[in-house]
Amino acid sequence: MQTSPVQRPSAAFIGASWAALLIGAITYLSGLWNASMALNEKGYYFTILMYGLFAAISLQKSVRDRSEGIAVTGIYFGLCWISVLLALLLLTVGLVNASLQNSEKGFYAMSFLLSLFAAVAVQKNVRDVARAAPEGTADLPGT
Repeated sequence: MQTSPVQRPSAAFIGASWAALLIGAITYLSGLWNASMALNEKGYYFTILMYGLFAAISLQKSVRDRSEGIAVTGIYFGLCWISVLLALLLLTVGLVNASLQNSEKGFYAMSFLLSLFAAVAVQKNVRDVARAAPEGTADLPGT
C-alpha cells in the first residue's frame, strides 16, 4: 500500500501534546500522593493509569499500522481495544465504589482521560516526526 508523505507536526502541537501528557499524569499522580487512602488503593489507581497509557498507545499504533497497510493481527488489535475499555471500566468501578467526594472522583477521571488522550497524541507525533525525517536520520524507538 502506497502511503502519502507525512507532514511533520508543528512544534506547538508537539509541545502541547507533551504538556497535556505531563499535566494529566502529574496531576493524577499528585492526587494519589496526597490522597488519604490505603496504599493498596493508591496502587490500584496507579496501575490503572499505567495500564491505560500503555493500552491507548498500543491501540493508536495498531490503528495507524492498519491504515498504512502494516499487518496487525486481529487478536492483538482486539486485545488493544479490550485493554483500553478495561482500563476505563476499572477506573469507573473503582471511582464509583470509592469513598471519595464527587469532586475528587471527577478530578481522577478527567486527569486520567487527559493523560490517555495526550499519550495518543504524543505517540502520533513521535511517529510522524520519524516518518517526516530524511532516511537514516530518525531512529526513534517506539515508532
